[in-house]
Amino acid sequence: MLTFSLTLIRHGETQYNRDKLLQGQGVDAPLSDTGLHQAEAVGQYFGDLRFNNVFVSNLQRACKTAEIILRNNTHCSGMEMVLDPLLRERGFGIAEGRPKEDLKNMANAAGQACRDYTPPGGETLDQVRLRFKKFLKVLFQRMVDDHGWPGQGATEGATASGAVCGGSSASVSGGSPDDGLQGVSVHALVVSHGAYIREAIRHLVEDWECSLPQGVKTSQLFSPCPNTGVSRFILTLSQSRNGPVLSTVGCVFTNRKHHLASLKGAE
Repeated sequence: MLTFSLTLIRHGETQYNRDKLLQGQGVDAPLSDTGLHQAEAVGQYFGDLRFNNVFVSNLQRACKTAEIILRNNTHCSGMEMVLDPLLRERGFGIAEGRPKEDLKNMANAAGQACRDYTPPGGETLDQVRLRFKKFLKVLFQRMVDDHGWPGQGATEGATASGAVCGGSSASVSGGSPDDGLQGVSVHALVVSHGAYIREAIRHLVEDWECSLPQGVKTSQLFSPCPNTGVSRFILTLSQSRNGPVLSTVGCVFTNRKHHLASLKGAE
């Protein structure tokens, strides 16, 4: 079995975020000045944590955020980023570039909750979840290819029998960059988008019965992710005839943002 951490980070703020406009996939806005500062802040927060693998949405707001994070990292400066369109934001079809209020009005007119509504030309939540499931297959194979199975040239300490239990008992509101990582030495970083990350968390929690931090309600886990908000899970893979498969998963925290406390107007 191979155990590793998965740290999910949303990109920094863009002007579209500030103006409450939908971006999705068709609008690829750069980071605002605030977004650049947010990326610097989260990069400094993780400055001493060695990420072994980095996967990034190929939209520029995610790429720039990841570049700044790695530039601030003691161990990862100049590290290769794997750009993957599977990590792109949810497609919002004709609603892209328009105010979020327009999406709410479309949903109301259709008699649906805003989160569940799919505008014409957009992706359903099931389609977003399917993209994440496809990404997980890519991630699992890459982790095994790079780090091996324990006893077969794997990174020392890559498996930890108590890793998931340690993750499930951690506090969502904790403060250390290495929370939940005790006994785990392989770490993957993913930089993506708000709606995508929310659906990714839902998949891990709902479909895999992910262990949760003590005293945390699921409503907290699924709350909107702020710009450069951080979520972390501990995953354990096992071998199968069809390749590596997920055996257990534990949530350490979701949507952490206290690295933004020193920034004025931080989300």
